[in-house]
This record gives sequence, structure tokens and C-alpha cells, in this order.
Amino acid sequence: MATTTYTSIDRATVEKIKDAANIVDVVSEFVTLRKSGANYKGLCPFHNEKTPSFIVSPARGTCHCFGCGKGGNAVTFIMEHEQMTYPEALRWLAAKYHIEIRERVMTDEERREQSERESMFIVNEWAASYFEQLLHSGSEGQAYGMQYLRSRGFRDDVIRKFRLGYDLQDRQALATTAQAKGYQSDFLLKTGICYRNDRGQLIDRYAGRVIFPWLGQSGKVVGFTARVLDARTKGVNMKYVNSPDSDIYHKANELYGIYQAKKAIAKADKVYLVEGQADVISMHQAGIENVVAGSGTALSFQQIHILHRLTSHITLIYDDDEAGLHAALKGTDMLLSEGMNLKVLLLPDGEDPDSFARKHSAEELRGYIDKHETDFIQFKMDLLLRDEHDPVKRTEAINSIVKSISLVQNPILRDTYVQNCVHRIGIAEVTLINMMNKFIREAREGHQADNQAVQQAPRQQPVLQPASLVLDPQQAAMERVERMLVQMLVRNGGKTVLRDVEDEQGQLISLSVAQYIYYNFLPDHLRFSNELYNRILDEAVAHSDDPQFDAESYFIHHADLDISRLATEVSVDQLQLIKGEEDSQPLNEEERLQREAGEEERLLGQTRHLILDFRMDYVERKLRTLKKEIAESVADAGRMADLLKEYADMQKIRNALAQKLGNNILM
Repeated sequence: MATTTYTSIDRATVEKIKDAANIVDVVSEFVTLRKSGANYKGLCPFHNEKTPSFIVSPARGTCHCFGCGKGGNAVTFIMEHEQMTYPEALRWLAAKYHIEIRERVMTDEERREQSERESMFIVNEWAASYFEQLLHSGSEGQAYGMQYLRSRGFRDDVIRKFRLGYDLQDRQALATTAQAKGYQSDFLLKTGICYRNDRGQLIDRYAGRVIFPWLGQSGKVVGFTARVLDARTKGVNMKYVNSPDSDIYHKANELYGIYQAKKAIAKADKVYLVEGQADVISMHQAGIENVVAGSGTALSFQQIHILHRLTSHITLIYDDDEAGLHAALKGTDMLLSEGMNLKVLLLPDGEDPDSFARKHSAEELRGYIDKHETDFIQFKMDLLLRDEHDPVKRTEAINSIVKSISLVQNPILRDTYVQNCVHRIGIAEVTLINMMNKFIREAREGHQADNQAVQQAPRQQPVLQPASLVLDPQQAAMERVERMLVQMLVRNGGKTVLRDVEDEQGQLISLSVAQYIYYNFLPDHLRFSNELYNRILDEAVAHSDDPQFDAESYFIHHADLDISRLATEVSVDQLQLIKGEEDSQPLNEEERLQREAGEEERLLGQTRHLILDFRMDYVERKLRTLKKEIAESVADAGRMADLLKEYADMQKIRNALAQKLGNNILM
């Protein structure tokens, strides 16, 4: 194999690509835009609409849909629209603007790791092509492999689309061919394509089987599933053989068909999850392409995160037998906890997606799905409470249902589910709410106790009070204030709001918006509840002394895609975007200074007011917590006295804040 120098795109080239990418030019390749004031408008490419609500702002370098909320900068637009990774989108833009990709030479350790990974991908790609060639051109592949696939009803175009193949029955043929072409045995072993027998010989793991390659989101071959042919299944313990876990393949991280389905999922804003590879292929063949399959194990958070980047709507499709019902219940709480809108479809008895899709047209299949897919919580109630009269089992079922409801993110939807449970089960509303609050508290405590699982834990939810399933108003108010503060940081974080302030050494300094917020938070160790907001504050403060720092541009084009997306969202000003930023008459020096002074005063007033709101919300929540602790400490007179004093002190702070807010109302 040829020697390869392994590199990555250097930072200077990344910045050059971002600077060259004109948002109007990029979006225009996919959307027809027309001028609207200082901006451009068109039909959103991410959802169906008749009235244009997709706005492109050349001044900010962003796009945003006021209908579905999607948008971003040039890089994130290409990632979203073309379903590319970050490096792929950068290379796409580099090619468009004829920018030579300058690579950063990796360290020896990076080069070694990258070299091994790339070598494994190269070996997998060769093996996939080898299997394809044997299927389409080899006599054994035609006689056995192709005959089997056609007996399953797979068309030739779909066989090629999914790169299906066949492996010879000779268990040493693949290794012999690979080594003759220069592929090292070490990588045949690391990918799991081969293993060594007791005599040290390289043995082909998939010999005599039909091959289903697994393609990652970028289209690279990460692994294989090999199925023994029907004629040989009798007495065979392992009908399917999968690639073992390796540096490039972890079955808990992969979804079969994701590469072929990702654009259809994003376009439909929905994904169907089925059990096997044949199910995916048959549904594609029937015209439903937004479908993927797991890897024969319970859903993982990694798989859910892959899907959630494409859509929030998922329907699980299983056959209506005991195994199907069991599968429908596995992993569903994780989907709910990640904010997925979950439905379940059970096919008629004896049918699976593969057989059902082959018997029906695309229109019939879609019609059946639309008519029979069921909201998951309703499905779970119907399943677990159906004809169940045993008190213990009924209690277990109700607990399971309420736990699932506690994970639903939408508070109004939770309300609906609880009301349905009240009518269906006949248990008092207050009892169900208390059960749900218990599950929410346990999830929160588990979330706080295990920092390693922060990315996998359910999003923190307010504990609900009986008779109210609507999101806690104070919690919602604090979230709004936090978002307004981070919006201020993104739009104006580097702008000066106070001049000639003495620091600890007696030096006169100026404070930016970011510094003003930071130094107001510092004495009381205040932080945002959203860690992404804290990162934006910290970075804005770190760059505030740079006279060239433009917070909005910096965060919109940030390398961290989560920060970039958030900055794009909060930077959008609908009134400005629609009216445009009309050219004004040039100002003389005195007028310019007056305007700058007025702008600083306005920003200072707004920032000060938001900080006071933030403190007030913090104090109100603290008072509520103290009130609850006081009620729980009746038996401990000493602790109650301390809590009452703290409560009184906190009330004084609240009253002082209220007075300040009353005297600082912004017009």
C-alpha cells in the first residue's frame, strides 16, 4: 500500500474558507432568493412552505427560517442541507471558492492513530468492493448470492445502492487476495474481516455469506453484517455474523442505512426505526427512504443523538408479536428523555417491515403507517393496562407509565398524558403528579451525581406542584432572562458600557458588556444554569481587551457548532431583518461621539436591568427552597431558627432588588 502523509485542515485555512464563504452566494445554490431591504428572502429548504420565511443576512453572514427555526452560517447551512460533517462542509466550500486546502502536519502520535484508522477504512472499502464484484461478476456470487437476494425481492438498483455483496465459501480466498494486493494482515485482523485459527492461518470471517456493508454518515465503510443463505440455515447457530468492535466500528454508535437515509430524514423531518437490514432495504425499495435500523441491541444514546441531529420525530416499526412488543418498549425512555417525539407502529400479526413493504405499494404503505402509528404513551397504557387486574402488576405498570411521562419534555403534553391516566386508571391527579415528581427528582439527582453522564442524562425539568402541570413560571422566567443576557453577550459582548472605572490597583479602565456581567456575577459566584451560556460569557470576557473583537461575528462563526448555532439564533432580529438596515446620512465627528455615548448608556441600562432580573429570579427560587426546608425542619428548632434568619435576609435582598428594578424600568 502507498505511504500516506496524514494531516488535518490547519486553522488559518479554516478561517480563510469562512472568510471567503458568502452566505448569499452559498444559499443561492439551493434556494431562490430575492432582495428584501438589506437582506434576502426565499422559501425555506428545510420545510414545506408557501410564503417565504427564510431570511439571509449578508451583514451578519447568517440565514434563519422564522417558520421552523433552522439556519446558521455558511458552514452550518451546508452541514444541515447536505447532511455533511464539519470537515466535509469546509472542503465543499473550499472547492467552491477554489481555496487550496492547507493541511496541518500531525504529531507522531496523531499520525500513528490516524494512519491506523485510515488504513482500516481503506481495507474495509477494498473488502466491500471485493464482495460487490464477487456478487455481480463471480459465478459463485451469481449462483448463490444474487439468487438469494432476488428471492427476497430486492431489485438490482437497490442492491447496488446498499452495496450488497457476496463472500466466497473458500475461507482463505479473501486473505490471499488482499495480501497479494498489498493489504497488511494486521489491518485485516483489526477490522475483524479475518481472524487466525489455531494454526495461525488467516480465516475469512464471512465466507459463504451475503454481505451487508455498514456505511457511516460520511459514506465510509465501518463494518459488515454477513448472513448465511437460506439453504444453509438449518443447524446453523449464527445466522448473522457482525464485525467485532474496533477503532472504527462500535455497534452501539452505528445505524444501518443512515448514509442512504440522512437527506430523506432531514427533508421529511421524521425517521422510521426498524429491526433489521432487510427491513430498511425493502422500505427503501417501496419508496420510503427515511428509515434506519439498529444493530440488534438496545438503542444507545449515541444512536439517538445521531438521529436527533436530523429530526425530533421518530416512529418505531415492529411486528405485533411478543418479541415485537418487547422491542417496542426497549430504549423508549431514553428517546423521551432526549426530547424525541415518539410513536409506535405495530404491523399485522406475522408481518415484519420487510414482508409488509414487499406486499404493498409506497402509497399503501404510507397510508397504513399514517393510520395506525400510535403515540407511545398511549401505546404503553393500552399495552400494560389491558386486562390487567392483579394489583401488584397493575401498580408496576402504572409506575412504568408515569416514569415515561416524567421524561416527556413538553409540559403541555405531559399534562395531557396525566389527564388521560387519571381518566383511564381512576387514580387521583395529585397522586400521579407526586409519583411523577419523584421520578423527576431522582433523574435530577442522578444527573448531578454523575458528571460523566451529563451528555446522556435527561434534560433537567422543574418539579411540578399538584394541580399544575404547566412549566414552573419562575423557572421559565429565569430561562428567558438567561437567554436575553446571552443574546446581549453575543450581540454586544465586546462593546464598551463603562469608561474610567478604577480597578483594584487604582488604574482607570473601561468595561465591556461581557466584563460588566462577569464582574457583577463574580462576588456572589453566580453562573448561568446553561453551561453553553457560561462558555460564551467566559470567552467574551477573555477577548474583551482585543480592540478588534466583534462578539457577534466571533460567536456566529465559532468552531464549536453548538455555540455557532446558538449565536445565530439569538443574533436574529426579526424587525431588522424584515425592514432591512437602510443607509443613513453620514455623521460628523461630534454627532458620531454623541451617538456612541447614547449607545453606551442604552447598553448599560439594558445590561444592568437584565442582571437585576437575573438576581431577582435567583432570589425568588432561593426563597422557595428555604420555605420548603423550613416546613421540613419543624422537629429541629435550631435548624429552623437558622433557616428563618436566612429567609428574612433573603427577603431584604429581594425587596432591595425590587426597589432597584422599579427605579430602573426601561422605556
